[in-house]
Amino acid sequence: MRKLSTLAIFLSVIIIGCQSPETTTETDVVVENPNAAIREQAQRMFGTLPAIADNPNNELTDAKIKLGHMLYFDKVLSKGQTQSCNTCHNLSTYGVDNLPTSPGDNGTLGTRNSPTVFNAGLHFKQFWDGREPDVEAQAGGPVLNPIEMGMPDEAQVVERLSKIDQYKTLFAEAFPGEEPAITYDNMKKAIGAFERKLITPSPFDQFLAGDDKAMSEQAIKGMDTFIKVGCTTCHMGNVLGGNMMQKFGLFADYWTLTNSKVIDNGLYELTKNESDKYIFKVPGLRNIEKTGPYFHDGSVAKLSDAVVIMAKTELNKDLTPEEVNDIVAFLNALTGEAPADLIKDPFVNAE
Repeated sequence: MRKLSTLAIFLSVIIIGCQSPETTTETDVVVENPNAAIREQAQRMFGTLPAIADNPNNELTDAKIKLGHMLYFDKVLSKGQTQSCNTCHNLSTYGVDNLPTSPGDNGTLGTRNSPTVFNAGLHFKQFWDGREPDVEAQAGGPVLNPIEMGMPDEAQVVERLSKIDQYKTLFAEAFPGEEPAITYDNMKKAIGAFERKLITPSPFDQFLAGDDKAMSEQAIKGMDTFIKVGCTTCHMGNVLGGNMMQKFGLFADYWTLTNSKVIDNGLYELTKNESDKYIFKVPGLRNIEKTGPYFHDGSVAKLSDAVVIMAKTELNKDLTPEEVNDIVAFLNALTGEAPADLIKDPFVNAE
């Protein structure tokens, strides 16, 4: 009996072991994510958008950001008290005024388009000609520019701020231990600290983080086209630009395609070096859907037209209508949101 039982057990083990897996379990079908490859490529090219644009030389404290917020919206910084930073870089309209060029304190128009302040703290230089290294340095320029805010000199700016009790308190809190706390340099640091918080995460970032539904199929296709046609030669990194200077018109004169009324020599106006003619900072493309009109002179109203012009002038390529529409769909997915508490005018309904 024991021999028969042992034999029966042995045979049952063999039978069970020889059964096909398909007869005992359901087959697991692994479906490859069609977006995996393009996402991985995009992650390498664009990286990750940080929560703030940090600056080791300008610590971002709550007190400094609060002061910068006030200063950004305060018209006291302009000669006739008609202009604030927010006048040309309106935070309720994605950091721009949507004008080709902007009127200054006395109504005179500037010569270049006002770029968005959103995500500007992540750019490697400021202004279209890259004349300043960071947003702190940039913040002091328009205040003293005779066409923009028109204040005659730093001393008069400090004098005006020093007469306001609220600023006496806010500067002291933002720059503890400094005497005097109200200085032109500290004004720039405060505004710069505030601007470094104006970061706008978008559906594009959600897609890069793994959310396949964050962008439409057309936007994903447009991102692939954007990369393949060569736009990423200049528009790379976490703000899709803002990290190099480049000639506008590598293959064609830009003004023949933009119908620009005035030929702007770009960086040449500062250096007088012939090789710097028509060199401008490559703009970041975040929120580009909302920040027209486009280019340094605001000469092009439609984003689709700007895409066509860039492809021709910088890549010597004629895009098909389908390619243009797909790229525009991708660019629209770069529209994000800034922190709601920061874009509010602190002087509205203030007690």
